[in-house]
Amino acid sequence: MRRKFLNLIDRGLKKQVPATGLGVFRILFGLVILHEVIFLFYFRLLIFDAVPFVDTASPFVPVALLLWGIAAFCLTIGWYTRFAAVANYCFWVGFIVFTPMWKEFYGGFDQLMTGSSFLLIFLPSERALSIDNLRLALRYSTPSRRYRPPDHVSVLAYYIPIGISLGLLYLDAGIHKLSAPFWRNGLGPWLPSTMPYYISAIDMSWLLNIKPLQMLVGYVLMVFQFVFVFLCYFRRFRVPLLCVGAAFHIGIILSLNIYPFGFGMLVHYVLMVPFSWWRALRARCRFEEPLLTVFYDELCPLCNRTVIVVEHFDLLQAIEFKGLQTHARDYHALDRLSDDQLLKDLYALDRQGDLYNGLDTYIQILLKMRYTVLLGMILKMPGIYRPGTRVYRHVADSRGRLVCDESCVVAVPPPVDPVDVPLRKLYRRFADTDRKRAGVIAQFLVLVFILQLNSTLQYAVLYRLGVDLKATETGRILKTLSDSAVTLSHVFLGITPHALYMHDHFAGYDHLLGLTYRGPDGQERWLPFVNEEGRIVAPNWGRIQSMWANVAVTATIKRERLDKFLVKVTAFWGTKLGLDLSDATFTIKMKEVRAPMEWEPDLRSRNIDQSWRNIGKVIWRNGSARIEIPDIDLEALSAR
Repeated sequence: MRRKFLNLIDRGLKKQVPATGLGVFRILFGLVILHEVIFLFYFRLLIFDAVPFVDTASPFVPVALLLWGIAAFCLTIGWYTRFAAVANYCFWVGFIVFTPMWKEFYGGFDQLMTGSSFLLIFLPSERALSIDNLRLALRYSTPSRRYRPPDHVSVLAYYIPIGISLGLLYLDAGIHKLSAPFWRNGLGPWLPSTMPYYISAIDMSWLLNIKPLQMLVGYVLMVFQFVFVFLCYFRRFRVPLLCVGAAFHIGIILSLNIYPFGFGMLVHYVLMVPFSWWRALRARCRFEEPLLTVFYDELCPLCNRTVIVVEHFDLLQAIEFKGLQTHARDYHALDRLSDDQLLKDLYALDRQGDLYNGLDTYIQILLKMRYTVLLGMILKMPGIYRPGTRVYRHVADSRGRLVCDESCVVAVPPPVDPVDVPLRKLYRRFADTDRKRAGVIAQFLVLVFILQLNSTLQYAVLYRLGVDLKATETGRILKTLSDSAVTLSHVFLGITPHALYMHDHFAGYDHLLGLTYRGPDGQERWLPFVNEEGRIVAPNWGRIQSMWANVAVTATIKRERLDKFLVKVTAFWGTKLGLDLSDATFTIKMKEVRAPMEWEPDLRSRNIDQSWRNIGKVIWRNGSARIEIPDIDLEALSAR
């Protein structure tokens, strides 16, 4: 069995496929991270301060977020990709472990992002659509030989993140769902979409009121989660799984206010796009004939570097480069120019036969590449064109002093190891051959399987069946060991119980809380947090929604937690609105809703239309808050 497993991995390593999908995944994954860092920076006082604007957190938090944003940006563009991936992973783990993101502001997709961030450290995602490829081409190319960085990767670079980040997550979540009555009734997607705290501004009532459709979606989702990890490696099932999975997560993005989770999951489906689709897309987007022909000095090192840079960013192949020494006299438009004139400038010829030189050549290149047209138009502006011409002239005349000696003609050996592999000595010791890599990958996959099995057995099987491991001494020891393993896997690999939107969360969730204040004109207004419908409004989505709907206000409200977040929310949004916390009062409102385990018609609208009543106040005096909730017993409410 062990030998078969190793041989299977070895065959996967030897099967080379285009890296395009992996590069697109890296870009989209980096954008999701970048968005989350911007989100965290905007809400940094609400999330990280004990009391926003009053009791502040460490001043290092915004610096760390800025550094994280730089790492995410570098990962997105593929600049020093592996180092950026290491930094990004460290930031995810650090912020999850050492900040309130651990439990109070859980984003719902933190473990997904942690696990995939760990995998990106080792995936060769820089082999497509990256600045690293350009760096390699510039470093190892000469006027006599163009170095082409490798653009193929092992098929395992696609299979492993699909299997771990999606497949095991779905399987664990599917096993959890078997214990939830409303999921077994086919109403799993329906119930959260009727709860005001969880819905988006898009009214989906017309879909929610079609019971057979909702049940079909619910059962298809459960079956999909069970079979995904077993079928995703077979070519005939890949496109159906891609379509179904992408549709589900697009539905999450549109219908619920946890869009970061939806996007985080959705970008992983890029890895399932057939390679033929990428080739077809590339062929369809590229011009059949170049729009501009650029002539350059084949013996000029600077000109050759310019060609490499432009060709790297010319995604549509709108520009064709030809050497002056070889092709200049083939074009009548260049006959009237002497050799000295030709070698002094960069010339370009478009389809209409118009000849350009100098800065105008670069402007035409930017215009013809289409997606850089704005930069080309900026360079043509009167206040920029003349200074740009002088700068170009200075650089062009200076290149004459560059000498192309033997060092720039003789081929430079290309790199043997992958780009920017951290701990290169360890790499050479343990993974410099396919057989060594197969062994390391096999050990890692076995470890992941054991950790996932431990998490699933304890929380999705034994806990759901009501098995009490603490009943015996052996059980207590096993539970302690299992919990320790889950904690480590949760933090470092993102392997954790995926019991999302279960019955024990919604059972008894029949009340919502909101906050209002009085403006200078005496009119009562809703804090820009929960509106009069009971919806959590933008931008308080993602982990802010999770804080309020999953921690502060739940089916079992804990008074100390509620008080803590009432203070944080009123301090944050009150200050944002310009209210003076030395003398401000906020009204706490409550309304009742229904969260049944059986389908009910028009439940979304009825929950939204329920009326509010005042139950208490948050009173701020001289920078300190006092919470008064005299009209209702929250513990009794939670026990109903």
